[in-house]
Amino acid sequence: MNDKLDWTDYETVLRIAEAGSLTGAAQRLGTSHPTMFRRINAVEDRLGVRLFERFRTGYVPTTAGEDLVAAARQIEALTNETERRLAGRDLRPSGVVRLATTDTLLAGLLAPEIACLREREPGIVLEVALSNAVSDLSFREADVAIRPAAAPEPHLVGKRLGRIRQAVYAHRSLEVAPGTDLAELPWIGPSASMGYGQLRAWMRDSGCEAACVARVDSVLGLQAAVRAGIGVAVLPCYLGVSDGELVQVGKEIDALAVDLWLLTHPDLRRTARVRAVLDYFGERQGALL
Repeated sequence: MNDKLDWTDYETVLRIAEAGSLTGAAQRLGTSHPTMFRRINAVEDRLGVRLFERFRTGYVPTTAGEDLVAAARQIEALTNETERRLAGRDLRPSGVVRLATTDTLLAGLLAPEIACLREREPGIVLEVALSNAVSDLSFREADVAIRPAAAPEPHLVGKRLGRIRQAVYAHRSLEVAPGTDLAELPWIGPSASMGYGQLRAWMRDSGCEAACVARVDSVLGLQAAVRAGIGVAVLPCYLGVSDGELVQVGKEIDALAVDLWLLTHPDLRRTARVRAVLDYFGERQGALL
């Protein structure tokens, strides 16, 4: 025979003590007077002690009953606190979210946004993986990706955040005159290892490939080289506009514009912490670029 009390037993004693009667306790618990009668008798039989004095005016706890009522109140308080805390966790997401992006996007756009996200969702820890390679969200190399793409992979879901526009930039000391033939300028181009075929093709077609005086393997490297006055280079406008040392040469290059996507795997988008990150950046749609 199991002599241990469960929460139903404690609650029965507590509600009878609060109501002072079986009828009142039954109403609070949504049950009947006979059921409460059977329950309290069963609890007393199990413990071998009388918990209430039965008077015509109602039920009054004995000394043993008062001890059990006090314990029941502690259990109820602990249960309520635990449920509130768990509910709060659901409302305020927490945990690690792996965000894949490029070093250029982090430096030029996303670092301030991550700071704002941290203020809004202090329970979320972002692990930012920087790479120009495409992280595989299917194998959980990342939970969320923010990256340029002509179109997202069909197995991913997401939102277009804006359009990354590109232009030629020079150090302000270079003083490039309007209408200058771009092919006559010293150029900094992408190295073969950078994997930026679209830019290399544009430079070749526009006659700038032959004017390269240096090559680097990252967009931030291109920016640093332009800042040093080595030559001109194509940069994302969000980098060039925010850099006071650089000036735009000519118009934006429509052929090099590309969409910026916020992506995740369908299985992850309903996870609370991932959903919070997606919601934040989704709300910034159109404001980033």
